[in-house]
Amino acid sequence: MLEVQSSKNEGNATKKQSRNHVDRKLSESDGAPAKPSGAVSGEFVTEMFEYDDGRQVTVYVPPDPPEAIVFAGDGQGISKWGRLLEKADVPSTMIVGVHGLTDETLRLHEYSPGFEPERFAAHERFFVEDVRRWTESRFGVALPTERTAVFGVSAGGELALALGLRHPHVYGAVLCASPGGGYKPPGIMPGPLPRTYLVAGTQEPFFLENARRWADALRDADADVVMNERAGSHGGAFWQEEFRWIKASEFSARLR
Repeated sequence: MLEVQSSKNEGNATKKQSRNHVDRKLSESDGAPAKPSGAVSGEFVTEMFEYDDGRQVTVYVPPDPPEAIVFAGDGQGISKWGRLLEKADVPSTMIVGVHGLTDETLRLHEYSPGFEPERFAAHERFFVEDVRRWTESRFGVALPTERTAVFGVSAGGELALALGLRHPHVYGAVLCASPGGGYKPPGIMPGPLPRTYLVAGTQEPFFLENARRWADALRDADADVVMNERAGSHGGAFWQEEFRWIKASEFSARLR
C-alpha cells in the first residue's frame, strides 16, 4: 500500500506548495467542478496553478488510503471516474486530473509532441514535474513507479503514450483509450517501456487502427502490452466504462 502520512503531517505538508501554484482551494463559485450527485464518499480537491496563465488540477481522493495513483489529462471529467471506481472492485485509487484546454487545436499541441515541441515540452514539465511534486507534498502520498499510471483518451491517449515512453521511471503503466493519430510509434522504441493497456471501439475505425498500430509496435519492442477491441464509439460513455474496466483488470491485478 502507498505510504500516507498522518493527518498532522499532511497538514504540515499542505504548506509546502509547488513553486507555481496558487495556495487556495477553489469553491464551486470559482469554477471548480461541482461534486457529483451520486453517493461518492471520496473527496474532490481542485487547485489553480500559475501555468499558462492559470490551469486547474482536480484530484479525486478516495475514501481509503490510496494503493495506486493515476495521472490524467482532460481532468475536468475526473468526478465521473471517481464515482465509477468507488462502485468497482478495484484497489483504492487516487486520480490526479490536469485540466485540458477547450480549444481543440491548442489541446492537441499540448498533448502530441509533433506539432509545437516547445508548447508540448512546457506542458510536459508542468504535468510530470510540478503536478507530481505538488501531489506528493499536498496529500503526503509516496509515488512508487509500479503503482503510478498515466491515462488518456483520444488526444489525451497520445499524451499518455508520449509521457509513458518518455518517463518510464515515473509511470509504470500507460492506460490509453482511442488514441489519436498525431503521435505515432517511433522507429526505434526507447527503453525501458512501461506496461501498456490499449483499448478502442469497433465503431471508431480511425482510432482503432491507431491503437492497433501502437500495440504492434510495442509488442515488436518486447513491451508488456494488452490490446482490447470492444463494441463502442468515440465518446465519454465508452471511455468511462473502459476506465473502470481497465482498473479492474490488468493494472489492478498487479496491485493486489
